[in-house]
Amino acid sequence: MIGVAGKGLRTAAGLGLGAAAVLLEAVAALAVLPLAARPRGRRSVTAAAGRMVRLERWRLDRFLGVRVPPYGRARTVPYLLARWPIGLLGGIVLGCAAIGLAYLGFALVGWLFVDLRQPAMVALAGLGGLLLFFLAGQGIGQVARMEGELALRMLGPSQADALEARIAELAASRAEIMDVVHEERRRIERDLHDGVQQRLVALGMLIGRARRSQDPGRAAELLLQAHEESHRALAELREVAWRVHPAILDQAGLRGALEAVAERGPLPVRLDYAVARSGELPKAVETAAYFVVSEAVTNVVKHAGATGVDVRVSWEDGELDVRVRDDGGGGADPGGSGLAGLASRVAALDGRLVVDSPAGGPTEIRAVLPCA
Repeated sequence: MIGVAGKGLRTAAGLGLGAAAVLLEAVAALAVLPLAARPRGRRSVTAAAGRMVRLERWRLDRFLGVRVPPYGRARTVPYLLARWPIGLLGGIVLGCAAIGLAYLGFALVGWLFVDLRQPAMVALAGLGGLLLFFLAGQGIGQVARMEGELALRMLGPSQADALEARIAELAASRAEIMDVVHEERRRIERDLHDGVQQRLVALGMLIGRARRSQDPGRAAELLLQAHEESHRALAELREVAWRVHPAILDQAGLRGALEAVAERGPLPVRLDYAVARSGELPKAVETAAYFVVSEAVTNVVKHAGATGVDVRVSWEDGELDVRVRDDGGGGADPGGSGLAGLASRVAALDGRLVVDSPAGGPTEIRAVLPCA
C-alpha cells in the first residue's frame, strides 16, 4: 500500500513538473520565435530544444519510470510541440485531484469538528470530492501512459534502429560467450592435466611400488598412501565436473545448489533465498545464477580478505535478482577475466551484471536475469 502511494505521488510530481515545463517552454518559444527566421537562429533553437528534451528524458525516467533508449533519430522540436497538450492535460488532471481532495478534506473537517446544520450537503460534498479525486487519480495514470508512449514514439528508435541495435548486441554477446567458453575449456584442460592427471600418475606409481616391495609393512604403507591419493583425485575430478555442469541443479534445483555452495565454502555464507516459483525458473537462468554465486564466492575466498558473505536471491516483476555481498577490502575489477566472464554469461540472457566495489569495501555483485 505504501509502495503504491509512493508511486502515485511520484507520478503526480512528474506530471506537475511536466505541466510547469510546458509553460516555461511556451514562454521560451515566444521569446526565440524571431530567431527561427534565420538559419543560425534555427540552429540555436534546435540546440535549445535538445537540452529541453534531455531534461524531459530525465523527468520521464525519474518520475514516470519511462526509459527512452539513447539511440535513434530523435525529433526534438516536433516532440516538444506534440507534448504541450498532454502536459497541460496533466496539469488539469492534477488540479481536479486537488479540488476533489479539498472537498473531501472540507467534508471530513466539518463532520468531525463542526456542529453541522446541513449534514446531508456536507456528506454530498464529501462524496463528490471523493469521486472527483478517484477519477482524477485514474486520469493521472492515463496521462502518464500517454506521455511515455509519445516519448518512445518520437524520441526512441524506429523499428529499423531497434533491430540494428539488437543485432549488434547479439553479435557482441555471441563473441563474448565464445571467448568465455574457450577460456573455461582451457581452464578445465589445465585442471585435468595439472591436477587429476598428476594425481592418477602418482597413484599408479604408489601401487607399483607397493607391488614391487618385499617388505609387507612398507607395502601396506604405500597402499594407504595410494588410497588417500585416490580420494584426492576423486575430489578434484568432482570439482572439475561441477564447473562443467553442477548435477545438483538438476537434482535439487537452484536453492539446493546454492546451499551446497554455502556449505562447501571455507567462509560463512549466509543465504537468503526468496523465490517462491523456483521450480518454474528457466534452466538457463538457474545455471547462470548458480555460476554467478559460485564464482563470486570463490573470488571472495581468494582475493577479498572477507570474514563472511551474504547471498540474496529474489524474484520480482519477471526478473531473478542475485546479490553477493562481502565485507572484504573491495577494489574488485569488473574488467577482470572472472567478472567479465560472468557479465558475458549474464548478458547472453539479456540480463545485466553490476559490480560495486569501492576501495576499502564492501563489495556487492548484482546480477539481474529476466525470466520471460
